[in-house]
Amino acid sequence: MFLLLIFFSCSQKTADKNSDSKTEEITFIGLSEIGGQSGYYRVVKVTKDSIHFETGETLTKKHKEWHSAINPKNWKNITSCFKIKNLDSVESSPSIQPIDGIDESFQIKTNKKSHVYVNAQNDIHYRQFANFKQQILKILPKEYQ
Repeated sequence: MFLLLIFFSCSQKTADKNSDSKTEEITFIGLSEIGGQSGYYRVVKVTKDSIHFETGETLTKKHKEWHSAINPKNWKNITSCFKIKNLDSVESSPSIQPIDGIDESFQIKTNKKSHVYVNAQNDIHYRQFANFKQQILKILPKEYQ
């Protein structure tokens, strides 16, 4: 009986280790640029199967939206912009909205963590965010760029 308990105890730990070894993957990427005197906003939300984009100005009451499915190749191109191991090192900067600037915010969710950055343009790892923005421009229809 004692040996059976040890066997089941060990097999459970092995199963737990196998589930923990799953590699970390990006599941969601969000970008928002919001601020300015006219109330400018631009929001992009990307998941493995879809992309949502909206932009506008609250002052002029302009608003445009676009939704689309996303193919696996585009998802791979988008997520390959980011180095997951560097995401913990990225640092935000203070908000510039109070002085009438536009804040850029990124939200990146993985199957293990969630990361949020505001105005990370001065961080040494920002190039991956700029690359993401370039990949989004390749997907968006011309009238939304």
